[in-house]
Amino acid sequence: MLQTVETAGPGGAAPSASPGRILAASFVGTAIEFFDFYIYATATALVIGPVFFPPGAPGVQQLSAFATFAIAFIARPFGAALFGHFGDRVGRKATLVASLLIMGVSTVLIGCLPTYATAGWWAPAALCVLRCGQGIGFGGEWGGAALLAVENAPPGKRAWYGIFPQLGAPVGFILANLGFLCLSFGLTTESFQAWGWRLPFLASAALVGVGLYVRLKLTETPAFKAALTEARPERVPFATMLTHHGRAVLIGTFAMVAVYAVFYLSTVFALGYGTGTLGYTRPTFLLFECIAVCFMAIGTVISGAAADRLGRKPVLLSGMVAVFLLGFLMGPMLGNAAAAGTWPPVLGFLCLSLLTMGWVFGPMGAVLPELFPTRVRYTGASVTYNLAGILGASGAPYIAQELASYGGIGFVGLYLAVAALLSFVAVLVMRETAHD
Repeated sequence: MLQTVETAGPGGAAPSASPGRILAASFVGTAIEFFDFYIYATATALVIGPVFFPPGAPGVQQLSAFATFAIAFIARPFGAALFGHFGDRVGRKATLVASLLIMGVSTVLIGCLPTYATAGWWAPAALCVLRCGQGIGFGGEWGGAALLAVENAPPGKRAWYGIFPQLGAPVGFILANLGFLCLSFGLTTESFQAWGWRLPFLASAALVGVGLYVRLKLTETPAFKAALTEARPERVPFATMLTHHGRAVLIGTFAMVAVYAVFYLSTVFALGYGTGTLGYTRPTFLLFECIAVCFMAIGTVISGAAADRLGRKPVLLSGMVAVFLLGFLMGPMLGNAAAAGTWPPVLGFLCLSLLTMGWVFGPMGAVLPELFPTRVRYTGASVTYNLAGILGASGAPYIAQELASYGGIGFVGLYLAVAALLSFVAVLVMRETAHD
């Protein structure tokens, strides 16, 4: 059973961690977890298909790679339920340490797998198992990191504190893409496919060590300790969440769909489309995405501050409108760029997409935890966040690839617009949680 250990200070009370250490632990852990997740996402677009699947008709290897990409999203709600159970019964700290370990071990082992040419179908089978492990670990990560931040936040600052786990996403993405960018400059295509792609996966071991060092020094959040003084923890938090907070789960899930869709269409799908259909070199398009993800960080910071001042709903509703309009820009900016061979529309679309994604992503670090009471908050926030991943992200690259092949990039834009419409309606019926 998971246990939390806190060192007693003067008078027998456990010492409180400083705000800086709390926010650092929330940020560093999610940055590492997102790095692990994104190196697989990047490898999916670049190398997983040829390395782990047999040759076939054009696009078959890529579609198979995108299918393995979806496995982790399917596993994430199971990880959310598992870690949410212990997070709501035992505590946030120990659960966050366990999720980081599972994610890190799975990532490193992916870097050690044999190829299809070496092991046949055992190679993609093992890849699917480890990808499932990544999903289970990631399923418990975000909810715990968000709770670590917002349950330690002073009054009126929950959305601001909640952006720190969100900022782990762009930082992890930049680290992942820079790693592959350096390999693209330093290695030939043959060397990259033979062994170079493994290096970012193996490097995760060092990053996980840093994350564990930071998190093992934490104490429990005040909200969780206060809940324990009032009553015993829920026997089965997941059951309580379903029976008493099912509406919050549904609303939060659909509110997050557009957030996931715009991100993974602008990164994983766009990378494959840019290096394939548009004909950009791998280093060039990775550089585009490194530049664009900086705009995601900007949008996250601004929207977090705005959500504390203006409320959660106005910020999110304006963002969903922007995502909807973005869907109709995808065809003109990417489709015409393919014909003209020019790069400004492509880079402009990526920057605009990820700026918008940051705007709708930033407040979610506070919004999803605020939908649930403390006693089921870890379970509720985690399950909601990861169910949305199944709907908005797991099949997005695959569906987009099929739509682009069938009707062109404009059809992918319509897909994004529909996702934005679903999220707009969910946010519209959501209660305002800023002053709860």
